[in-house]
Amino acid sequence: MKKELSPIEKQLKIIGLSENEIVMYIALLELGKGTVSQISRKASLNRTTGYDVLNRLSSKKLISISGKEPKQEYVAESPDQIEILIRGELERRQSELIEARQIIPELKSMRTIGDRPKVMFYEGKEGLQKVYEDTLTSHEEILAYASVEDIQPTLPHYFPEYYKRRAKKGITIRAIFPESPEARERAILDKEEIRESLLVPNKKFGFHPEINIYDDKVMIASWREKLGIIIKSTEIADAMKKIYELSWAEAKRLDKELSAKNTG
Repeated sequence: MKKELSPIEKQLKIIGLSENEIVMYIALLELGKGTVSQISRKASLNRTTGYDVLNRLSSKKLISISGKEPKQEYVAESPDQIEILIRGELERRQSELIEARQIIPELKSMRTIGDRPKVMFYEGKEGLQKVYEDTLTSHEEILAYASVEDIQPTLPHYFPEYYKRRAKKGITIRAIFPESPEARERAILDKEEIRESLLVPNKKFGFHPEINIYDDKVMIASWREKLGIIIKSTEIADAMKKIYELSWAEAKRLDKELSAKNTG
């Protein structure tokens, strides 16, 4: 089955980019720079096709080339260059291209510049699912704050499979849950889902967005606003991990108090 294009990919197609050009361009925006092999691998294209596509993107001034083979690298130009493509097509397809111009800020948010923090926004149920898929790339334990009762209603068929895939990949997780019947049911499955969870009083510590901290990323899933955010920054992730350890130490105390209260 042919993959359905995302909204941003559809707009890039309206501008005149082919599907291969779109996936290579987005891959390079996310990498910032890279070799033919690196970019092609991220875009899931073979190297020969990737080389061809990169040359076409270069002729459209969307990317630039530095160095010589075999150390030649490609660099993503500012998405403002799309404005030039739009101007060239404006008379022929004015209404479509005015709409396409609206994707430029989102493309800018995807672009990596040096070591600057990178913030990516994803909207709707599809966007929320996308940020959770990224957590499955983690090379270390995930540290999470999560309100269990918010998760299941939004993506009821996604999470049972997600938990299984995370466990199969061996990605462990520590989670702090505001107490609720749903949280207690989820905690029962800790061993099966390779998770260690703690419960804290919902009245005082209830929260709704989920936060996952892993590798050099902080993922935020706002269920009520249907918005997913990934912040990619070693410094920010490191600070959030230290804050989490403080929270975890206090959550252990609160979890014991709740257990004693419920069994007393």
